[in-house]
Amino acid sequence: MRRTYGLVVAVALAATWVGVTRDQTVAAQEDTGVITGTVTSGDGAEAGVWVIAETDDLETVFRKIVVTDDDGKFLMPEMPEAGYDIWVRGYGLLDSSPVTARPGAELQLAATVAPTPQEAAQVYPSNYWLALIDLPAAHEFPGTGEDGNGINERLQNQSEWINVLKGCQRCHQVGSKRTRVVPDLDQFDSTIAAWEDRTRRGQRGSLMSSFITQFGRKRGLEMVADWSDRIAAGAVPPAPPRPSGIERNVVLTMWNWGNNVAFVHDEVATDKRNPRVNANGPIYGVDIGNDFLLITDTNRHQSTMLKIPLRAERSTVPPMFTTEGFAPWRDFGEEAVWNDPANPHNPMLDATGRVWLTTQVQAANNPEWCKEGSDNAYAKYFPIPRAGRHTGYFDPKAQKFVLIHTCFGTHHLQFAEDDNDTLYFSGGGQVVGWLHTKMYDQTGDERASQGWCPTVLDTNGDGAITKPWNEPAARRDEESEFDPTRDTRINAGAYGVITNPVDGAVWLVSDDYPGKLVRLDPGDNPPETCLSELYTVPAEHGYRTRGLDVDRNGILWAALAGSSHFASFDRSKCTVFKGAAVRDGRQCDEGWEFYKAPGPNFKGTDIGTDFHYYNWVDQFNTLGLGENVPITNGSSSDSLLALMPDTKEWVVMRVPYPQGFHSRGVDGRIDDPNGGWKGRGIYATYGADAAWHVEGGPVEPGNLVKFQIRPHPLAN
Repeated sequence: MRRTYGLVVAVALAATWVGVTRDQTVAAQEDTGVITGTVTSGDGAEAGVWVIAETDDLETVFRKIVVTDDDGKFLMPEMPEAGYDIWVRGYGLLDSSPVTARPGAELQLAATVAPTPQEAAQVYPSNYWLALIDLPAAHEFPGTGEDGNGINERLQNQSEWINVLKGCQRCHQVGSKRTRVVPDLDQFDSTIAAWEDRTRRGQRGSLMSSFITQFGRKRGLEMVADWSDRIAAGAVPPAPPRPSGIERNVVLTMWNWGNNVAFVHDEVATDKRNPRVNANGPIYGVDIGNDFLLITDTNRHQSTMLKIPLRAERSTVPPMFTTEGFAPWRDFGEEAVWNDPANPHNPMLDATGRVWLTTQVQAANNPEWCKEGSDNAYAKYFPIPRAGRHTGYFDPKAQKFVLIHTCFGTHHLQFAEDDNDTLYFSGGGQVVGWLHTKMYDQTGDERASQGWCPTVLDTNGDGAITKPWNEPAARRDEESEFDPTRDTRINAGAYGVITNPVDGAVWLVSDDYPGKLVRLDPGDNPPETCLSELYTVPAEHGYRTRGLDVDRNGILWAALAGSSHFASFDRSKCTVFKGAAVRDGRQCDEGWEFYKAPGPNFKGTDIGTDFHYYNWVDQFNTLGLGENVPITNGSSSDSLLALMPDTKEWVVMRVPYPQGFHSRGVDGRIDDPNGGWKGRGIYATYGADAAWHVEGGPVEPGNLVKFQIRPHPLAN
């Protein structure tokens, strides 16, 4: 990092409203300038490299990053008045020494070609380093256990091994400098012992250790130890391609938000149904690690934090992360840097600009009206004794939080395009839940305003769901009993949720192997009329569904984090919707299409090393690439990846600094539909659990990133 900045410390239980008026926005834009220049090295003009400007002169640390054109020229637009450190990063180069400048400057920046592959590789994304890992060969599967080949007996093929490895990437980038370099090797008898130690440390130590066990412990430790040993001995991956074509038109604007231990899971800018909502307003995020709502005013360059409340005393609600008894952190010792009884996960704006979120409001035990024996129609149909996360909203105008207890658990949330402003939730496991927000606003009755349905397939083919039904197996590795005369309940295991704008159906996605989509039609009289459909990912083509979104034509898009694909699903191609054939979800393989994401593969395979945490569809051309452009998180490649619908070509929007851009979600907004590229943009955030894995280390706060695409690399 060019400088060491202080932490963003704007923590408050109540904060001053940071919204902006249109007049304020115009004034802010008028008080900006440009910085131009050229980048050259001993090889001549350097095309497709990044020019990075950063300053701590503003309310929060501010960065602007652009790409040079064919002639090595650059233009940084909309630069607030401040003093900047400006320098160059590019594949094949050493980072240049910073120069200082203010808006209006024209610079000649000198770059240096990296003298060795090892020095050049220090700025390669994590997925390139991960490509150096050696997997067990395909012929070694299925595993025969610790007394055999060391591979867990549950792993039937090499893809399942890769799927376990990809699971580590849910929390952080595997391949980052913090993971590939093993510190303090001299304190251990072997690299294996050092890896054994490091995977047990900190508040997530038990989770990391469990992933090693899923491989087969000894075999898993041997794999990662061999990988880091070869890197220490000088092994380097091949160089990534520099940005080209449209990729050189990308403009990145960044603001620090949160603090150095913030686990910022998601951000939101607008109402997904209308990208003009909250135009020019603040961007919101949730810190799942310590129960904060983050707010960044991108016009004033100001970031604040609000503590998310609970209905109960915080000490009475157990946090998600263990807070005692863990092996000391390498960076923080025995300090519990996370304490999150509210456990907020995902924010979403409504049409009025309120920030809805999934958050725990009190202990998991449900009130009686959710449980068996209640006269609640939904509880009578399918009672729910516990719910680990609920919902609520922050009202920016009133500056207050409103908490709502749901009987069902929540994770992600999405508004339907209906008259009730229905908010649907994933995360209930066995059910799909919803809240009629319009009714809640009118009555304040959280019981009357919510409902839920179990996910049940019409396997007896009579066109309706009736009790009793076939129940799912108690364990994932067990077969459930199946009576073809009955319908069949499934555990959707829903991670994400979306509603289809074409027919109003609710779709869910599961984070499992090989992955599945579940469609729910609530019908006219839920819960009795709720009808579900299951569509399983063909594992031979791709696996591990995580993200889910839909385009305006009703086509579903899902990120496949395990196999590194984008997949689309078109239900209109399906012909079978009921009967015994729908039980395994393979009745409509023809509905799937798969698109391999760019980047390196694991050695000896055609499986990419990138991890796609989630995905989003730009339904309204908020970025400028067109309508209905699907975008997935390159969570291990420091990027967002856009798939052009017509050409099926990829646009890689890399965030080169600070390294460690592990994003979990995307949102977009149109601030000015007549403002050209400057009136549009999409947002993502650094979202790794371990924020200190980011370049800059434990002192680097979180970062919010705005992506824009201009007509050419020198457009202003």
